[in-house]
Amino acid sequence: MNVEEHTRGIDFEVDRLDAYLRDARHGLPDDDAALVVERTVGGMSNPTYFLRRGSWQAVLRKQPNAVLMPSAHAIDREYRVLTALRDSAVPVPAPLLYCTDREVVGTPFYLMERIDGRVFDGFAMPGVPPSQRRAMYESMGATMAALHSLDFRALGLGDYGKPGNYFARQLSRWSQQWTQFRRDDDDIPELDRVVAWLAERVPESDTLALCHGDFRITNMMFHPTEPRVVGVLDWELSTLGHPLVDVAFNSQAWRMATDENGGLLGLPLADMGIPSEEEYLERYYRLAGSKERMTTFHQVFAMFRGAVGSAGVAARGEAGNGFLPDAARVGRKLAQAYARRGAALIDGR
Repeated sequence: MNVEEHTRGIDFEVDRLDAYLRDARHGLPDDDAALVVERTVGGMSNPTYFLRRGSWQAVLRKQPNAVLMPSAHAIDREYRVLTALRDSAVPVPAPLLYCTDREVVGTPFYLMERIDGRVFDGFAMPGVPPSQRRAMYESMGATMAALHSLDFRALGLGDYGKPGNYFARQLSRWSQQWTQFRRDDDDIPELDRVVAWLAERVPESDTLALCHGDFRITNMMFHPTEPRVVGVLDWELSTLGHPLVDVAFNSQAWRMATDENGGLLGLPLADMGIPSEEEYLERYYRLAGSKERMTTFHQVFAMFRGAVGSAGVAARGEAGNGFLPDAARVGRKLAQAYARRGAALIDGR
């Protein structure tokens, strides 16, 4: 096989993938150019790879080889939502192919379009002029509002979530995951306090929307030169749920430090062109036509989910399945930070 491979982080036989793509009937190129595979620095939960053959490019997303929580790696749902959103007001990479054959790369996988743009690892957006930062924040908030305004039933996603109280279901699911990820020498006591506090305050609300589940700056791709979102990435946690969960997760930036998932706390926001949280949220509420407002419950709930998700990253690292060598340390540190921030919100800090 004429295959080239960037071996760092490649956990499957590239020649098998090459053979599959050459046999597939999905308009993929079949020529003498080498298939180049490169693991991306993102995709900490579902491994992600860049593919290239000649001028053709694509992105491959697969399950991790060792799945701790199968429901948390449902890439079939990612592919489904990308397909539904392809021609919607929410920009997403075009889906290209879905494969259930585990013999190809070890797990089910899908291919999607590789789009050009800028991705930032923190909300501060280093290197961006202040005037562009403001416009990019406005585009991010408008994209979130557009997502929550979609008619998900018309998109064929009426069954994309389970019935019943969304917060109660999510609290149960993520609490069970925390039980699995907890270490014997538990070093995140604040998280148990957060879980107990949330369980006593589950709100009643029948508001339902298509939610991304991880609406952070790192999952936004901006135009290479223009201050606008051109792609929303990583739909692993998407579901039908309450839109304020996305809002709370997105607005964590104003309550997290720069070394806590790239937060904004302590930075000169006005000088940087970044709107205040109040301004950002009011614009979202107006664009989304939202009648409900984020409360402390939603903020604590977002911190809770961030803590459990980070504990999962740490658990995969400790099991030897993390992509980064220090995934266990980084994941645990971030889980601790989220839990502390959640407890601080409970205390009114």
